Amino acid sequence: MEDALVLAGLGALVLPALVVKAKRRLELSKGKHPSLAGHSKMSRRVAKLLPFYEYDEYGFFRSDDAPEDVAVRRREGFFRLVSAYRERFAQSAALTAEAAEGVSDMQFTGAYRVPFQYSRFVRQHLKGGSFLQASSGVTVTDLDGNVFYDLTGSYGVNVFGYDFYKDCLARGADRVKDLGPVLGAYHPLLASNVRRLKEISGLDEVSFHMSGTEAVMQAVRLARYHTGRTHLVRFCGAYHGWWGDVQPGVGNPVAANQTYTLKDMHADALRVLRRRKDIACVLVNPLQALHPNGGAPGDSSLVDSARKAAFDRAAYTAWLKELREVCTERGIVLIFDEVFVGFRLARGGAQEYFGVQADMVTYGKTLGGGMPVGVVCGKRALMKRFRDDRPADICFARGTFNSHPYVMGAMAEFLAHIETPEVQVLYAGLEETWNVRAQRFNARLKAEGLPVQVANVSSIWTVFYTEPSRYNWILQYYLRLEGLALSWVGTGRFIFSLNYSDADFDTVLERFVAAAKKMAADGWWWTDGTLSNKGIKRRILKEMLIHRFLK
Repeated sequence: MEDALVLAGLGALVLPALVVKAKRRLELSKGKHPSLAGHSKMSRRVAKLLPFYEYDEYGFFRSDDAPEDVAVRRREGFFRLVSAYRERFAQSAALTAEAAEGVSDMQFTGAYRVPFQYSRFVRQHLKGGSFLQASSGVTVTDLDGNVFYDLTGSYGVNVFGYDFYKDCLARGADRVKDLGPVLGAYHPLLASNVRRLKEISGLDEVSFHMSGTEAVMQAVRLARYHTGRTHLVRFCGAYHGWWGDVQPGVGNPVAANQTYTLKDMHADALRVLRRRKDIACVLVNPLQALHPNGGAPGDSSLVDSARKAAFDRAAYTAWLKELREVCTERGIVLIFDEVFVGFRLARGGAQEYFGVQADMVTYGKTLGGGMPVGVVCGKRALMKRFRDDRPADICFARGTFNSHPYVMGAMAEFLAHIETPEVQVLYAGLEETWNVRAQRFNARLKAEGLPVQVANVSSIWTVFYTEPSRYNWILQYYLRLEGLALSWVGTGRFIFSLNYSDADFDTVLERFVAAAKKMAADGWWWTDGTLSNKGIKRRILKEMLIHRFLK
């Protein structure tokens, strides 16, 4: 009897705790995006189950059950592309093939330019190049002398144009040449760079690193150190570098057990932040405003036309302000990862553009004036790496090339440039300029009857498709042949430098339309009216199941 009473008493004590724990777990589950991207452990398991298969030449042109005459048009169009590539890109393709034998990065990007079912056939025949020999204005030139309008933006580095960064490198190097590559001690330019960065960021202290990824790592480490909490929050689809804690799903061989991936722009995510006590920081990549809860768009995943994008500045501003309030209320460090968008949206970056002050901000890419760099700006209480009252309790972070004199020289030139009246005028009209250009782009594509549209955050654009198709990914090859340079993700992201004139932009528009019209003429956008994105996905799932279990 006494034992029963004891057990009953213990149950009465334990049950409420279990109920609270279950409730917290349910709230966390609701706070995650329902897709696999929001459930990192599940995505890793599913990725291991997906079988490799590919289409033979017959299936390559008929994977949507197109009639024979359309398949013939596609085949003829494809091999016209092959002949043109072979003629125009011979030297670039030859050196790329040679170098790829010893460069794993080139092997990866080569394999993932298109959906894997088509990849080997494309690589076998459509041989482009990964090498360039010159840049000028808004163009780049390959080894064969082909001149392209650059839409890569050097992954975000190129905000003001390549000629500007060449000057930054030359003038910066001249300013530090007497010291040279001395490490450990600092060049005096560091002090002026720090003053400018504090004023721009609205924060108290600065630390320098060697890349944007490394800067984000340090910001998270400091947040954990000062809050005494373990977990970071990232939002579904956001990219914050390639290190493990911010890439918890596919691509990371080790599970990230102290990361919560929550729904962007959703009350369920705020509820998690309000209730949990283990959250040290929240990472925000403002670029996600273009495609909330979606990963960085790339043509390797363009299996249908479901990819969509749109930017609502007012809605995203309201979200960030609410997020700011919750983080303040709960003592959570709000980190803006502006490695990509910093100095592209405004002089003060996304903080100025959206009117929200973060606790820490990371910069990279363009800030180095053409040199590699990562920067953390933060509140004084968060940037300190040791405790006065506990001498062995430190938060260590160093790097051999942090604050390299040549980086400081190029950075000084960049920071001086954004203070000039010309750049201030440029920033003042920036959004209107690029929104008008995007509207013109869309109007022209619609008038031509092409199933393509664009969405933009200022000069950062993505392409999406308005009619179901399995072959949207091939547009990138028509665009390159028309003289438009794309990054390896293809039509997923265009990054214009801000020195594009109206005439330059008009040329890009004409070339884009010409490429799309040729693609349409070659039959790649054929439809009988019954094809749907859902139907395409079901077919791919059926193919995977057949190859997983019956082959």
